[in-house]
Amino acid sequence: MHLTFMEGNEAVAGGAMYAGCRFFAGYPITPATTIYHNMLQLLPPAGGICMQGEDEIASIGYCLGASMAGCKVMTATSGPGISLYSENISFALGSEIPIVIVDVQRLGPSTGSATKGADGDIQFLQWGNSGGLPGIVLAPSDVRDCFVLTVTAFNLAEEFRCPVFLASNKEIAMSRESVDTDSFASLPVYERRKAASGKDFLPFSLPAGQYVPDFLPIGGPSPVRQTSSTHGPDGYITTSPEIIADSQERLRDKLISAADRICIHEEYTAENAGTLIISYGVTARSAKALYEEKRKEGPVFSLLHLKSLWPVPENTIRRIAGKYERILVAEMNLGQYVREMQRILPGKEVRFLGQMNGQIITPQQIGRALEK
Repeated sequence: MHLTFMEGNEAVAGGAMYAGCRFFAGYPITPATTIYHNMLQLLPPAGGICMQGEDEIASIGYCLGASMAGCKVMTATSGPGISLYSENISFALGSEIPIVIVDVQRLGPSTGSATKGADGDIQFLQWGNSGGLPGIVLAPSDVRDCFVLTVTAFNLAEEFRCPVFLASNKEIAMSRESVDTDSFASLPVYERRKAASGKDFLPFSLPAGQYVPDFLPIGGPSPVRQTSSTHGPDGYITTSPEIIADSQERLRDKLISAADRICIHEEYTAENAGTLIISYGVTARSAKALYEEKRKEGPVFSLLHLKSLWPVPENTIRRIAGKYERILVAEMNLGQYVREMQRILPGKEVRFLGQMNGQIITPQQIGRALEK
């Protein structure tokens, strides 16, 4: 065992390096800035590149260019920055460009409170793009998660060729904990599937049985076309309704069909409990603390701690929630992910506990909500 005392943002940087990230671009913004600072220390000695863009739009644009050239890339931002990423998020979704985007959420809207945490961007991370195509969103709750889920985010970005978001927040990113770094040594690392070089390479064609096209880098030995417009298998712009429809549906289905496999969760079950709490991020830590405190007293409640939020793991949630009469969704906003629970659990009594005041939801608050 090797214990290291680190903050969440430091763990994100370490996870990125472990996963093979060799390009980072970002713009300083509280509370994400220390990810940039850590990458600035780590990347150059490893032969990588760390850049500060003139703004957030340039920063994510640099990352997309580096990804198209074959690099594993990451950027990090918060608050107003994630809003500025929106156009290039759409580009990455539509043109299947792998990128890991860390959103260290702070209290909004707009500039909000730069030093106060929240989970107010959860719906934006899924739907904050033109076209309405889904992405992948992972949600760490502690420093260990920041490392492990960053590695997972890179693996998913490479496999599905899409943006993968890490929905951190200020309370997780800037808190320090002791972590056993030896336990990270067995984490797998994946690479995007490469095509054979050749003059007839079609950048968006699908080999039999695949949802995701094979990859060749721009600037390599084979000509590769890339466009942000609707395109056919050859990468050229198309107006064909049939080709466009097939492409849009595939971009949706490649993630939705894999929701069960992407799903990451922890389940804490109390026998004969009538209430299930569903939570994520730092709020799930409060719920777990209350569960550990109360479980000796009897079947107070069970807990489903979600670490992957989008695509919604509907089958997992329905299976776990099926035996409970009441569902309590706890999250640090005014009600975002709870809407998905109401949608997929129509026969259940779904209650909500949330707030947007810069404070974490405490175990005591969750306890009082259960009493009601």
